This record gives sequence, structure tokens and C-alpha cells, in this order.
Amino acid sequence: MKIAEACAVITGGASGLGNAAARYLAAQGSRVTLLDVQDGPGRAAAAEIGAAASFVKCDVTSEAEVVASMEAARENMGGINLLVNCAGVIGAARVLGRNGPMAGEFFTKVIHINLIGTFLCDKAAAALMQHNVPNEDGERGVLIHTSSVAAFEGQIGQAAYSATKAAVMGMTLPIARELAAFGIRCMSIAPGIFLTPMVAAMSKENQESLAKQIPFPARLGKPEEFARLVATIFEIPMLNGETIRLDGAVRMQPK
Repeated sequence: MKIAEACAVITGGASGLGNAAARYLAAQGSRVTLLDVQDGPGRAAAAEIGAAASFVKCDVTSEAEVVASMEAARENMGGINLLVNCAGVIGAARVLGRNGPMAGEFFTKVIHINLIGTFLCDKAAAALMQHNVPNEDGERGVLIHTSSVAAFEGQIGQAAYSATKAAVMGMTLPIARELAAFGIRCMSIAPGIFLTPMVAAMSKENQESLAKQIPFPARLGKPEEFARLVATIFEIPMLNGETIRLDGAVRMQPK
């Protein structure tokens, strides 16, 4: 499939990596629908992208909202053949913090947004993709998860976050194997330290400190690089059932 033929749903599309993916894909000729719980920023982001973009407010933890949003996206674009799961939260907290043990509700919330939200979006998108007309390879669509280097080297305070990112990576292969019968691929990207809005809000000194941890290139990742990998995954059919680290060879330290 060619990226100019993509009808992409991008969760968390109002900001960060999701917004970068939406902007890049639209610039390559794709149609994009941004899903985000942030109504104002989501509408503004879609308006900035232009006619190729639309926005649907969606809480990915609500199965009913996810199903309705995917259907709305399908109607907006005339179909769906790409899902990019970027909705998520950092969820930083120690198991035993200064104020006592981590609340179970906190851990559950991170799991619900990052992991269950990804799964709900996967199955809702795949349910629509299965009806697409296949191309010459029999392909009907692509699902992309956003994992993290924290899935491999989780730092102190990342117990909840790392658990979710390891889990979305872990379900990539079984989903790819199951959906192969429908011509739907599933891949994960595990970004390293990227210049997202959260990192951009840090001091210059902190940004430089983070950049020095990356062997090469010794800088923060550019959100557009994530977006370019999304496009590459979409266009190469043999990329399936795998997680790609996008991290400049960084290996995170304990803290």
C-alpha cells in the first residue's frame, strides 16, 4: 500500500507523536482522523492540518466511544486502512513512594489507558478493516502500537508505564498472527527520548542532559522521525508482528 492511499485513524492525535504522525501523513497525501479526549486542542490540530484531517472526540478507555469513533472516522474518510495508537499517559509513580505505596487505582488507570485503550482501538479498527477490498498481496490494513524503550529498560518510577508498554509490545505478534487471515498487519514502535511537548517544557539543561544519553545521533528524537517510520511500516508488507526500537541506541539507566 502507498502512504498516499492511507485512511488513517490516529489516537492521541491532538499532541505529541500522534500529532506529528497526523501532520506528516496528511502532507504525504493521506486522509487522517484524529482521536483524542482533548476536544479543543483536537479540533484545533485538525483545522491546522487542513481539509485532509478531521477530529472525533474519544476516550479510548470507553469501548462504546471507541466503536462509535471508528465508525465516524470510516464515514469521514470513506474507509480505514491504518490505525496508529498514540493515546497514552506517562504514569510515573514509585511502588513505595514518599506518601506510601502506589495506589492500586493509579496502576489500574495507566493500564486502562495505555494497554486496554490500545486493544479496544485495535479490535474496533480491525472489525472495519476486514471488509476492505484487498490489494494484490491480499492486504487490507495495518495496526501500529506505540511501545517504548521503557518496555525493555524501565526506570525507577515506571512500574506501571513499563508494564503497559511491554504489554502492547507483547500482544503485537499474537494479533499479527490472528489477523493475518484477514490481511491485516500489526506492528509496534518503541521510541526512545523524543522532543515531545512534555520534554520541550523541560529546562534547556535537562533537555541537553537527556540528549547526552543517546549514543548517536546525540540529540533528542524528532517526532517527524516517528511519523516517517509509521509511513514506512505502512508501505512495506513484510514488516509484521515485530517491534522496532527507534532510539539512537540508547539504553536507559535505572534512574
